[in-house]
Amino acid sequence: MSKLEKLVDELSTLTVLEAADLSKLLEEKWGVSAAAPVAVAAAGGAAAAPAEAAEEQTEFTVILTAGGDKKINVIKEVRSIRPDLGLKEAKDLVEGAPQNVKENVSKQEAEDVAKKLTEAGASVTIK
Repeated sequence: MSKLEKLVDELSTLTVLEAADLSKLLEEKWGVSAAAPVAVAAAGGAAAAPAEAAEEQTEFTVILTAGGDKKINVIKEVRSIRPDLGLKEAKDLVEGAPQNVKENVSKQEAEDVAKKLTEAGASVTIK
């Protein structure tokens, strides 16, 4: 059995929390983040979108930019905000950040959602 196959077998036995801790340790050791390529791709797509008119904005989108250190809390909060999502879909949304959590909502609702997610440990922007 090769070194890589042994490593894959070992990694397969990790719990979700252990895998999250491993991810943090690797990010600290090598100074890289697995979310960086996703953020670059999303930023490129957002830059291509035309700018909104100078009118006052009435509809807002809440964007989860990063799940943070407390992903489980953030996943729970996403599920409370979006009851249409199951556990797996909420987890995928948090891990796939940046992702839209709520679209076309009032300013007040966007601020409330952003506050809840921030308190749970996530990074959020409102557009």
